[in-house]
Amino acid sequence: MAIENGLEIIPVMNKIDLPSAMIDEVGDQVLELIGGKKEDIIKASAKVGTGTQDILEAIIKKIPPPKIDNSKPLRALIFDSLFDIYRGVVIYLRVVDGELKEGDEIKFFFSDQTYIAEEVGILKMGRVRTGKLESGNVGYLICGMKDVNDCKVGDTIFNSKQIITEPLPGYQEVKPMVFSGIYPANTEDFENLRDSLSKLKLNDASLTYEPETSVALGFGFRCGFLGMLHLEIIQERLEREYNLNIVTTVPNVEYKVYKTNGEMLVVDNPSIMPDPSVIDYIEEPYIKAQIITPTDYIGNIMKLANDRRGIYKTTNYLDPKRVDLQFEFPLGEIIFDFFDKLKSTTRGYASFDYELLDYRESNLVKLDILLNGDPVDALSSIVHRDNAFDWGKKLCLKLKELIPRQMFEVAIQAAIGNKIVARETISAMRKNVTAKCYGGDISRKRKLLEKQKEGKKRMKQIGSVEIPQEAFLAVLSIEK
Repeated sequence: MAIENGLEIIPVMNKIDLPSAMIDEVGDQVLELIGGKKEDIIKASAKVGTGTQDILEAIIKKIPPPKIDNSKPLRALIFDSLFDIYRGVVIYLRVVDGELKEGDEIKFFFSDQTYIAEEVGILKMGRVRTGKLESGNVGYLICGMKDVNDCKVGDTIFNSKQIITEPLPGYQEVKPMVFSGIYPANTEDFENLRDSLSKLKLNDASLTYEPETSVALGFGFRCGFLGMLHLEIIQERLEREYNLNIVTTVPNVEYKVYKTNGEMLVVDNPSIMPDPSVIDYIEEPYIKAQIITPTDYIGNIMKLANDRRGIYKTTNYLDPKRVDLQFEFPLGEIIFDFFDKLKSTTRGYASFDYELLDYRESNLVKLDILLNGDPVDALSSIVHRDNAFDWGKKLCLKLKELIPRQMFEVAIQAAIGNKIVARETISAMRKNVTAKCYGGDISRKRKLLEKQKEGKKRMKQIGSVEIPQEAFLAVLSIEK
């Protein structure tokens, strides 16, 4: 990406003091990747103090200074923001053209909002107020903005009295890619969860959430994340910083469901999937994936990609021992545990990168989990029809281990619409009612057993199955 954008690259080889450092081999890999001369690679080690001076000098010599032009109308690029409880939103920006002074009336190009610049300054170890920022400066801006969602990264700030027609390039709306339900383990913590999410959103505008209700889990929130790492970070922060015990449902992606009447529905939650009889076809997002790995693990990666419905594209040998593999994957297949599987099959040596391609038609179905005929919405998932039986069978087996035995028989079923594709049965706890019959006619024992059978049947009709929290996490560890 740096090469594509014409940026200057300074190659630095770090940790050269380690006994395992392969200086010549790594040097060849760097040259293969970005070109250049071997003597341009800076060898550095912070432990022994070598290379630091060379790195700083290379930055000064090789990275070009910004072009300064204060005569043009103001154009400044927002690259980050944070929320200060006393001052509101603090915007970090780079002034590309013109000047930004305190008291100026400024406007945001994409959000179309107007503010007065209250405080302007540069960034050192903290905020240093300077009163103005010139072309080429990087600094901060405080303008009385109250909501961090109004400050979009990549937006262009300009002076409302000097209208610009061309914003700075690179702006893209932040769009969640992975969706998951977050519920409090204790229903009394719902208010705390809502407050915690609202506080997290102050410093993380890419997090989206809206209230939702689950029959099995009660009240919670449907949250949108940029990816699985983002989901894990939010989950960790909720547990560590806000002392919440939460249950997270299976992560899934956005599907486009086209109905027979021509209407298109965006589905990010299996529970809102329409009835199969009204669905014409379903499209799912595909990604372009790049996997760089040692050549020893090509076979393992090919098998993993095949299991995840990957489409092989190209192989490019970077050097005799490393290879660059290109695939196309359905996003729904890789958000789950693909990265963990990739790392375990390559002993941690493979690297993985991907970008969104497009939406493609796929043979997808909604897989429901039924307990005694009642669907458990929190365990529903959208899967490819070819994988539905295996997925349903594994999930039923896992739930059979985790759901405790009841006084009545519990049927765990995986279903696509009205068709049952897998079933497991948890047998009832049973008292030996014939223990007191020491002999005599067999009909006495049969009568007692029939009476017990009737009681179990009545119990099954009115009894409800308590699902432990581990059962909802079972899907996340289904392959283990």
